Amino acid sequence: MNPGAGAPYPPGVSTQARGSDFAELSRLVKQQGLLDRRIGFYVTFLVGLIAALGLTVAGMVLVGDSWWQLLLAVVLAVVFTQLAFLGHDAGHRQMFTSGKANYTTGLLLGNLGVGVGIGWWMGKHSRHHANPNHEDDDPDVDISVLAFSAEQAQRKRGFFRLVVKHQAFLFFPLLLLEGLSLHIISTSAAVRREVKGWKLELVLLSVHIVGYLSLVFLVMSPVKALVFIAVHQGLFGLYMGISFAPNHKGMPVLQAGHQLDFLRKQVLTSRNVKGGVFTDFLLGGLNYQIEHHLFPSMPRPNLRHSQALIRDFCQRQSVSYAECGLFRSYGYVLQYLHEAGAELRGTGKLAPAGSR
Repeated sequence: MNPGAGAPYPPGVSTQARGSDFAELSRLVKQQGLLDRRIGFYVTFLVGLIAALGLTVAGMVLVGDSWWQLLLAVVLAVVFTQLAFLGHDAGHRQMFTSGKANYTTGLLLGNLGVGVGIGWWMGKHSRHHANPNHEDDDPDVDISVLAFSAEQAQRKRGFFRLVVKHQAFLFFPLLLLEGLSLHIISTSAAVRREVKGWKLELVLLSVHIVGYLSLVFLVMSPVKALVFIAVHQGLFGLYMGISFAPNHKGMPVLQAGHQLDFLRKQVLTSRNVKGGVFTDFLLGGLNYQIEHHLFPSMPRPNLRHSQALIRDFCQRQSVSYAECGLFRSYGYVLQYLHEAGAELRGTGKLAPAGSR
């Protein structure tokens, strides 16, 4: 099933794409009711997370000015990431039938709950879904501190070139900054009025920031508060990063002019992570990346139920369906990143897009 291949698809390459294939698959998925809303699941999960958040905050107040707060920083990082996963689902309209209800929920979860602007995230994430792993059109393949091809590596300059040179070793440490990056970039987009409803977004982001900092500095001394913030935000970014990393990194990179249809474009650039119910919870359903990319509005609990149908359909159409274990997926990601920076180290060269 080729879980870790990173061979690119150059311009003009066709894989016998047939637009009717996805239409047939979509019909099968709808027949089984896999696109029906699962409001009960989401309401229950949301109530549980709000309760967990409330208990964590209460714990912070009770513990007071103590280094034991760092344990609660770990718990809060998990709660924040799970809230972000729910915001992701709302952004894809998985939770409710009403677009307004989904947007409002995403706004409250993202801006108010986590401190990440939903408008900026939805814009970026929508471009990713439209062109996954496309070297020109996917913003997730255009990262200043990472390179996904020899060409990208050669274009890096200064500090970024040094980072890319050793990016496989620095990848996980860099994820510790992901949370801070999300806060800054999404807030900046709202400040620059680049998102719809920027005024409301800024109000909610401000409430989050003021409430978060007030809580931390009121219950802890300045030094402990700063350490708490560093641990919490670092682990939040790390958790987010390791959840999204297996999805596409190390999979085929598309170039302008490729002739893949929708089904193949989504499946061939995605990787699933094997696992059970705990993996589903841990990764927020992102472990079913193929199913999610084919049907972004499919409710999270239905992804597992759709997997057998979609995997069998891909096999019948001779479309490679990539899946592997979580730690093996990290191995593929790191191996690919290491190869991408090889030429800068003078130890080899990752084949340029279209030649592997």
